[in-house]
Amino acid sequence: MGAVFKKELRGYFTGLTGYILLAVMLVMMGIYAMIYCLSYQYSAFEFVYGNTVFVLMLFVPILTMRMFAEEKKQGTDRLLYSLPLKMSDIVLGKYFASLVVLGIPCFFTGIYPIILSKFGNINFKVVYAAMLGFFLLGAALTAVCMFISLLTENQIIAAIVSFVVLLLNYFMNNLTNYIPSTLFASTVILILLVIVVGLIVWAVTNNAVLADIVSIVLLLALIAIRLIKAELIQGILPKILNKIELFEQYFNIVYGSLDISTVVLYCSTIVLFCFLSVQVLERKRWA
Repeated sequence: MGAVFKKELRGYFTGLTGYILLAVMLVMMGIYAMIYCLSYQYSAFEFVYGNTVFVLMLFVPILTMRMFAEEKKQGTDRLLYSLPLKMSDIVLGKYFASLVVLGIPCFFTGIYPIILSKFGNINFKVVYAAMLGFFLLGAALTAVCMFISLLTENQIIAAIVSFVVLLLNYFMNNLTNYIPSTLFASTVILILLVIVVGLIVWAVTNNAVLADIVSIVLLLALIAIRLIKAELIQGILPKILNKIELFEQYFNIVYGSLDISTVVLYCSTIVLFCFLSVQVLERKRWA
């Protein structure tokens, strides 16, 4: 894993990509710090992280678009499969390298509150909780976009699809208001989700039988719940989506509420998409 990590981290700074990303992130944070803390004279530095969180929607797709898409385009992905390494080592090596790039602006902006504390009162607990949440949110988004990069060999497509996915998650709180919550609509939507889950299982494992079994089991469970206690299904999708809104959960941290469930959500997202990435690589390795 160490060799993959070093190679990937070196790749970010061999060209201009890493430097440009860091510069944009630091400039945006510097601008908001100047506006809120110097111009408006607010001591709540955590709002700087809250207002620059949208930058992650541009930062992360560009950071991750070349992870696997470039390997597939150049044909070097076959070399990855032939290395005496576990697929998990390759995925984690690339993933940790991207986290280092993400962590650099977090580290430097973590110095700002210390400097500003000389001129006013700074709530360091809230500020550094917001910084930790910012990093965990970025880490979760990076895992999602890394998985998307693994599914295509075109960097531009990987970046665009990643941006669209993050954008939808950013506005999910508003979109859920337009999702019908009737029993019939909820049942239809859940059936579609079962089909999607089956397709994901097939894409990850390349095992049609396993995908069919998973889909059938989920459908039978859905039918049983519909017959026994239908009220559990009605309006369930908006409730589920509200629980997995990565950006919306982060704003709770900015306003001083560091809930352990938010940390669990981010860590679960990281583990899930890293696991899916490993499974896709394993499937391609033995295909």
